[in-house]
Amino acid sequence: MATGQDFGVYVPTTDVWDTSQIQSLKDESEQLKELLIRLYQNLNRLSTAANLKGSAIYDIQEFVDGSSWFQTTANTTDNPSSSSVYRPERRLVINFGALPNTGTKSVAHKIPCTTSTSFTRIYATATNPVSTFSYIPIPYSSTVSVNDNIELYVDGTNVNITTAADYSAYTICYVVLEYLQT
Repeated sequence: MATGQDFGVYVPTTDVWDTSQIQSLKDESEQLKELLIRLYQNLNRLSTAANLKGSAIYDIQEFVDGSSWFQTTANTTDNPSSSSVYRPERRLVINFGALPNTGTKSVAHKIPCTTSTSFTRIYATATNPVSTFSYIPIPYSSTVSVNDNIELYVDGTNVNITTAADYSAYTICYVVLEYLQT
């Protein structure tokens, strides 16, 4: 699903002002020049800090969510935090629809899975919007019966949910996939 450009919310950290232009201002006080340079530096710090925050956008299109993961190259395996280059985490929401009535339902995720794909989080929530107005997390582990458990897993093509009981009244289900592509 990647288009060659990471879709996410970022604030540019490149030079928006050329500080040499500020220094070359004529008839302006040194204090004003210093103020403008400090403003530029503070904007850059704010941009960097904002870009390190996770984005709370859950979209049905692949989205770079702002989380960054350590590199797994040979020179950073022993000390992953020593790397200054991080891998961006991607998020994708699957509008899964109704849960199955005793069986497995599969919905294509369209993520190009390769040997460099790693999932960091896989989770879902289902809603019964009519009769009981109930909501369950997925995977779901019942305290009453093992047959009421719900399994969630992803393979190279699909998101799969398996139920051993009838959960078809849960007609709204959103699956959130968070993963790395390197």
